Amino acid sequence: MKAMYLLAGFILMCAAPLAFAATEPTSVAIEKFAFAPREITIAPGTTVVWSNHDETPHTLIATDGSFVSRAMDTDDRYEHTFAAPGDYNYFCTLHPFMTGVVHVRADPAVADTTRKGG
Repeated sequence: MKAMYLLAGFILMCAAPLAFAATEPTSVAIEKFAFAPREITIAPGTTVVWSNHDETPHTLIATDGSFVSRAMDTDDRYEHTFAAPGDYNYFCTLHPFMTGVVHVRADPAVADTTRKGG
């Protein structure tokens, strides 16, 4: 019986990082009038943090209206948590040529494995 409890504890410890992986923030830099990276793939529940490194203000708006930022000055940040799978196209309202897309996938095998803290 003791071995069963140890095995259950081991399984929980191994599975715990998978359960929390979706909550680690992913960063997108705004620099040189572009989003870097322009496309990202994440798991549901992941927060994306955009940071403006330009000397010019920028905004974010999803084409489906699911998120909208205020104007961000230099070093300002905006974050949004993506709950549902899908493709979220966005752009800067001040500079419409600046576009990006967040792909949210329920399959962890296609989710981004290189998350960076904001």
